[in-house]
Amino acid sequence: MSNKLSPKNGEYFLTLAIESSCDETSAAVLKNGRAVLSNIISSQIDVHKKFGGVVPEVASRKHVENIDIVIEEALKKAGVTLKDMDYIGVTYGPGLVGALLVGLSTAKAMAYALDIPLVGVNHIEGHICANYIEDKNLTPPFLCLIVSGGHTHLVHVKDYGEYDILGRTRDDAVGEAFDKVARAMGLAYPGGPVIDQLAKIGDENSIKFPRSYLEPDSFDFSFSGLKSAVLNYLNSQKQKGLEIKVEDVAASFQAAVIEVLVHKAIKAAKLKKLDTIVLAGGVAANSGLREALEKETKKEGFILKYPSKTLCTDNAAMIGCAAYYNYINGFTSDLYLNGIPNLKLGERR
Repeated sequence: MSNKLSPKNGEYFLTLAIESSCDETSAAVLKNGRAVLSNIISSQIDVHKKFGGVVPEVASRKHVENIDIVIEEALKKAGVTLKDMDYIGVTYGPGLVGALLVGLSTAKAMAYALDIPLVGVNHIEGHICANYIEDKNLTPPFLCLIVSGGHTHLVHVKDYGEYDILGRTRDDAVGEAFDKVARAMGLAYPGGPVIDQLAKIGDENSIKFPRSYLEPDSFDFSFSGLKSAVLNYLNSQKQKGLEIKVEDVAASFQAAVIEVLVHKAIKAAKLKKLDTIVLAGGVAANSGLREALEKETKKEGFILKYPSKTLCTDNAAMIGCAAYYNYINGFTSDLYLNGIPNLKLGERR
């Protein structure tokens, strides 16, 4: 395959990006990595709701059903054809292996047939890059707090594609903790948005749940103890026959999570002498987290950036942005690229 860094039209690179790491099938077309011409997302939330979470095999089958339709719609909306593409960007990890393989197989087949480069993208890196789409003037370095269903990271973004992971979760990711607590309270899936809404009307000081800061110099996170404390509270109230005010539980739980996230983000930014803090990931859409960070960053003199809610969720536009920076920096993939469910940020295969 040819891999010349000269756009087909001589002016800009066109990227076709594919995302299928979990339960959203998405395809997007981007111009020079940051101008989104289309970003089509087919969500499976309604399918998985009845199971209370994502069923991997069901997700994979839905990706197979949807992926061709989503790609065709993305091309049509962008007013381009496959032959106009300079390369194909695709998520190859982390994520559900069966779901990843659907997107990967499609991307590899198209790259081979069109004789254009394939660019594998780390899903977590994609979440960071969503901010480059939202704010065209954003450039590294900055501190990024990545909060999603599967990941909780504090990252020093030194340059495009260059990351120093300062901290990560040692057990549950923050979004995972939200979903487990919501399930214990009998709330609908996904639990994060429901808890966020209930927290607006609840009393966050009504229940004193623990805050886990770990060692004094640690930027890691741990939410399993907090999750267990909420479950113990719920069971204790039920055994005693006492009323459970779900809005108060939601508000108190969310406040405990946010307090630790904000504290560590501010502390890390000060340590690294960075003036900008960036949010990324599905939980970046949480209104309580945004408000708390806005308050603290303003007080401490930091700039805060976060994507629109559409770009917080899993989507192909963010993957296309990451693919662009990988491509212009000389990182492409061969057709033996495989799905890596536990791919770490900064790893390249």
